[in-house]
Amino acid sequence: MSKKLVIKVTAGSDSPERCSQAFTVAAVAVASGVDVSLWLTGESAWFALPGRAAEFQLPHAAPLPDLIDSILAAGRVTLCTQCAARRDIAEKDVIEGVRIAGAQVFVQEAMADGTQALVY
Repeated sequence: MSKKLVIKVTAGSDSPERCSQAFTVAAVAVASGVDVSLWLTGESAWFALPGRAAEFQLPHAAPLPDLIDSILAAGRVTLCTQCAARRDIAEKDVIEGVRIAGAQVFVQEAMADGTQALVY
């Protein structure tokens, strides 16, 4: 089993089940001791902003703010540079602990030895 997991979530409120699955898998992996890097792209980019995750609703799913908190506690959350720019999101706007980085960093993480990458 790989000890590093890179997850790219492209869905937000536009596809709630896919979005929730990505955050749930990331949180469960972190809780299991896996080194997790979660990338927010596309519509999930909005969840890098304070309060936005609290607006997300999906029956029978863990609350998104709780999942984000658990991921940030022991993993990494990155907002895509281009996705942030398209939404006028700057470093000063995001939740503490969320970084903004681009495709080069994503590729480096995803291609590292012993890493599994998933895209939702």
